[in-house]
Formats: sequence, structure tokens, C-alpha cells
Amino acid sequence: FQKICDKEIPANIVHEDDLCVAFRDIAPQAPVHILVVPRKPIARIGEAGASDQALIGHLLLTAANVARSEGIADTGFRVVINNGKDGGEAVPHLHVHLLGGRSLQWPPG
Repeated sequence: FQKICDKEIPANIVHEDDLCVAFRDIAPQAPVHILVVPRKPIARIGEAGASDQALIGHLLLTAANVARSEGIADTGFRVVINNGKDGGEAVPHLHVHLLGGRSLQWPPG
């Protein structure tokens, strides 16, 4: 994901700012599946520190803003952060999954 943030490899970017990049997942699990990735490399949420508090909040607020721009805010969406192998983490770079565009079932997984 760092190479996407650094624009070394292409992605379908829907939002970017000084702190993060949001782009469409290449293997979507819902009609809308966007990843919100911090530019700062943090391996996973379990390794974020107190100094990352504002950044984590920014990622979540960005996900909500992108949900609005994608037209799924009113019908509902899910925000997911996977941590570790058993948590479904596939890429060791913190990222927020924004999922929506259909009814999402509970429990997940």
C-alpha cells in the first residue's frame, strides 16, 4: 500500500490528502469497497501508538466522508480494520475497509 500512497503503482483513487489515500479495492467484497490507507506506514492497528490517535480519527472520518461521496451514507455502510492473521489481515499496512452498496449481514466472517 505504501507504493500506492507514493504513486509508484496505480490505483483507482477516490480521495487523497496529506494524511491518507482512499482507493477502490481490487477484489471488492461489496459493490462499494474502498480502502483508506494512512500515508504513514503503521503495520496494523495493534501497533499504533498514542501519537497516532489523530491519524486514526482522520482515517475514520475520511471513510465517512467517502461513504457520503459514494452515495451509501444514508443507506448504511460498514467500516472494518483487520488486525493479524486470525483477524483477516492480508497486507501489513494499516487500512480501513469501507464496505457498502448492499445489505451487509451480521455476524461477518
